Amino acid sequence: MADAPTLESLQAALDAQQAVFEMHQSMNVEVFYWWCTAIMIMIHAGFLAYEMGASRSKNALAAGIKNILALAVIIPTFYLFGWWIYNAFPVGLIPAEASAALPWAKSMGPDVTDMGTGIFWAAFALFGATTGSILSGAVIERIRVSAFLILTVILGSAIWILAGAWGWHPDGWLLTDLGYHDVGASGVVHAVAGSFTLGVLINLGARKGKFINGVAQTIAPHSLPMTLIGLMMIIFGFFGFLGGCIIFNGGETGWTTIYNTPTNLSAFAFNTLMGFAGGVIGCYIATRDPFWTMSGGLVGIISVAAGLDLYDPGLAFIIATVMGVVAVQFAKFLENLGIDDAVGAVAVHGFTGFVAVVLVGVFAGGMPNVGEGVPPITFVGQLIGAVVMAVVGFVPGYVISYALKAANMLRVPEEAEEIGIDEVEILAKPYPEASVPAMTPSEVPNKLANVEPQGA
Repeated sequence: MADAPTLESLQAALDAQQAVFEMHQSMNVEVFYWWCTAIMIMIHAGFLAYEMGASRSKNALAAGIKNILALAVIIPTFYLFGWWIYNAFPVGLIPAEASAALPWAKSMGPDVTDMGTGIFWAAFALFGATTGSILSGAVIERIRVSAFLILTVILGSAIWILAGAWGWHPDGWLLTDLGYHDVGASGVVHAVAGSFTLGVLINLGARKGKFINGVAQTIAPHSLPMTLIGLMMIIFGFFGFLGGCIIFNGGETGWTTIYNTPTNLSAFAFNTLMGFAGGVIGCYIATRDPFWTMSGGLVGIISVAAGLDLYDPGLAFIIATVMGVVAVQFAKFLENLGIDDAVGAVAVHGFTGFVAVVLVGVFAGGMPNVGEGVPPITFVGQLIGAVVMAVVGFVPGYVISYALKAANMLRVPEEAEEIGIDEVEILAKPYPEASVPAMTPSEVPNKLANVEPQGA
């Protein structure tokens, strides 16, 4: 007869089961963020198609290659110093000790005991790449590729993540001093990137022919269908983006926001979809234009992202619909000032992100944020936070692009702009068959006579 299990053996078996459970929980967390990062790649595929379609055919490849290169330069630079910035600067501009986030630290490479650093770094790196893509669309058809890469590294691996350290990090001063709330990155990604882009556009100037005697002219995209498909791909990628903004803790804790307050994917699902729908409807009402109608999906999601965990779905829909109308008017306002934003990025991302942060203070003021020792959400706190995001983005965008302009490094020469950047910087044609002379009507019968009939 077998011996009865002892208390010690039962405890050992229980400990073993607990260890297996915790391992699986850690693996589930890894898998969730792995796929969030993969889905975020679709954002960049979407921006690539969107911007290529929005360009004239002579500049289409230059627009596309900028998006590919933005990913390629932001990922290693975010590894070298971006992740360190997030961990070193939450309390201001004086760095704290963050040696574990330096590229030579043990945690910044394969380590079987660390199942978190790599996937969180990857998600944040893709957030940074998104800021670069926001800049990319606005400056098409006249910026040097080299100048764009300098600007996108600064924005995607330094500027936005400094704002993220202040507004997202558990010790971030905007959070701990003001109760700043921005769960879906309306401020730390979109307002920062849009404001940076505005600073660049002021120095870059308008495309040749955009303004004639001060009157804005329409420069039509060479492929509006490609642009619409690209925008829909970005919407798909947003589900990975917003998934990366929620914390999957595992165990009894479950889902929390970036601020460690309770939420779940259901809350995100309600308000993401209602925001998308409202934005599309608002922009359609305002313009009837296919490009702006599809861009309204971005406006709608960004307009509710800061309060994604708090809003009633009906409120989210109303906010998004109204912002769809207002964002169009802001884009027209910028155009009337002589600013040529080729895709409306400043209005869609910068202006909408700024307002979205402020609206959390309007509709969720007084709600607790994080817990003990942290102020609740307030209108003043959100307004200050939004202003900080705008300033942090605009000032370096303006100053660095001004320096590039002074060094004659910002904009392609006028001759290159006329013949197309693809001819000068990319050395390829997107549609080479377009250069083959078309047949005259008299040639068509002779050509058809040489075509063999095909069998059934």
